[in-house]
Amino acid sequence: MMQRRTAMAAVLLGVAAAMLGGCYQSPTPAMHEPGVYKGKADPLRAKLESDQLQAKLDARFQRAAQDR
Repeated sequence: MMQRRTAMAAVLLGVAAAMLGGCYQSPTPAMHEPGVYKGKADPLRAKLESDQLQAKLDARFQRAAQDR
């Protein structure tokens, strides 16, 4: 009976340690500059620079904004 209780306590301790380990956050703050994106390259950004897509988005906006 005592072995079972010890094993259960070890399992619970392991689960608690794993749960608390997931809450870790680096103490070093991330430095951001306004207006500067420092993340991964966004594949959609190149599409937004396309004049054809921009024209479609402008037309879609105009249709949606007509009632305002």
